[in-house]
Amino acid sequence: METEILVKIQEDLEFLKKEVVEIKEHMLDIDRIMTEDDYRALVDYEKEKSQGRLKSHEELKKELGL
Repeated sequence: METEILVKIQEDLEFLKKEVVEIKEHMLDIDRIMTEDDYRALVDYEKEKSQGRLKSHEELKKELGL
């Protein structure tokens, strides 16, 4: 009886392991999805960059006296 229970538990664990692997294969990384706000920010950045309105990190530090 106890052996049968242990065998059933082992089978269930193996099944669950396979399910977890399959789930992981189909999961999306939420940090890689571009939201509408992200897209608008990117478009704004590209526009500002093309207009020469952006400052480099070094320029900003000089301007702030750092």
